[in-house]
Amino acid sequence: MKNMLEQLRKERGLNQEEFAKAIRVSRQTISSIENGKYNPSLDLAFIISDFFGKPIEEIFIYERRKK
Repeated sequence: MKNMLEQLRKERGLNQEEFAKAIRVSRQTISSIENGKYNPSLDLAFIISDFFGKPIEEIFIYERRKK
């Protein structure tokens, strides 16, 4: 799954630590999400969506796997 998290975070002028504190997760969690190593839970995805005031679909882009 691709995501726009890093771009949105930087547009707000936040580093990973500041953003992580704002949504009450670790900086490592933010780094892992941004690098595509971790997909957030649905709850966390909604928290991120609410923080940026954008629909989840604009932040997290699901790409179907080819069969």
